[in-house]
Amino acid sequence: MKTLNLPPRLLMGPGPVNCYPRVLSAMSTQLVGQFDPAMTAVMDEVMALYRQVFLTNNPHTLLIDGTSRAGIEALLVSALEPGDKVLVPVFGRFGHLLTEICERAGARVYTINSPWGTVFEPEQIEKALIRIKPKVLAIVQGDTSTTMLQPLEHLGALCRQHDVLLYCDATASVGGNTLNTDEWQLDAVSVGLQKCLGGPSGSAPITVSERYVTQVRKRHHIEAGIRESSSSHALGSPIQSNYFDIPMLLDYWSGARLNHHTEAASMLFCARECAIALLEEGLGNVIRRHYDAGSAMLAGIQAMELTPYGDIKHKMNNAVGVVIPDKIDGELVRHELLHRFNIEIGTSFGPLKGKIWRIGTMGYNARQDAVLHTLQSLETVLRRHQCVPKAGGGVDAALAYYDQASIQ
Repeated sequence: MKTLNLPPRLLMGPGPVNCYPRVLSAMSTQLVGQFDPAMTAVMDEVMALYRQVFLTNNPHTLLIDGTSRAGIEALLVSALEPGDKVLVPVFGRFGHLLTEICERAGARVYTINSPWGTVFEPEQIEKALIRIKPKVLAIVQGDTSTTMLQPLEHLGALCRQHDVLLYCDATASVGGNTLNTDEWQLDAVSVGLQKCLGGPSGSAPITVSERYVTQVRKRHHIEAGIRESSSSHALGSPIQSNYFDIPMLLDYWSGARLNHHTEAASMLFCARECAIALLEEGLGNVIRRHYDAGSAMLAGIQAMELTPYGDIKHKMNNAVGVVIPDKIDGELVRHELLHRFNIEIGTSFGPLKGKIWRIGTMGYNARQDAVLHTLQSLETVLRRHQCVPKAGGGVDAALAYYDQASIQ
């Protein structure tokens, strides 16, 4: 077998993206034992770092070993017992994912729907809360399938008013868009590293409120193989998943270090470096960098006489949808960008498959040269396919945006 030698792609799709070089270096750090004091010190450090990322004081802020979907499933399956009612507002593919996970947990799932390319007003969600009276409201902040960003700032207060737990999937939005966990009264949030945090998929940071912990602790369980005579017994029904059992994971990450699984140490080191990179640059600065990159990309797309998809006033900072022009083979354009220019952009799913391209500006790739290179290459490919935008218009518009942004 030959040594791996993958092509040097510029990943400008909806994620994953190219990692910060310092994150890749962190993954090669020497391993130590599972409960070596040096290892547990890093675990504690990671918890403290991600409190700053999430803008929370929640002591229960930790990592789920697995992709971002692992974080979603852990938080939902631990909060839901069979028969519990859940409300899921669906405005893209990942609302459907939350629905399926909740259904697999045995919950009674109620959905409300907003056309893809739009988001919900808080009044729509409040009406559904009053009508359904769910235990949990589960919602996506940034849905990359449509590139829309759902406003959350009013939902926490509504959920407290109606005694509902609020779960948010912020995988695609954290780090590139504002996420105020405590100020917005979010009870549970899960994210991933592979988008604006500039790392690889494989670790899912989460944070949970005391309201959430109080609920799931009612189902606290300790495995028989590590249970001691002084251990308390579970009061409620067992959580359906052992691996995604949040009370057991809280024990594992606590000072008790109650054994649960062998920590994915390299991903722990990687997640630590993602957080440090963000916090050293400054959370506000990183969000502004994503805003500028996304705005420059949007300006370039519009200057090329391409149509942005959806309600752009609710567009995520870090992604833009582009309507594929008539008589253009969208997959052929993507293929040529990938194989001639080493640039990856995405298509979408379900009703949008083959209808839009999704171009991301995330993490390490939320920078001027990546935006300009992508716009220039896309223009070249479109000209080859007899879709002739104004020569250089996209790059010129992006440069003009960056020039103006630097003055402000």
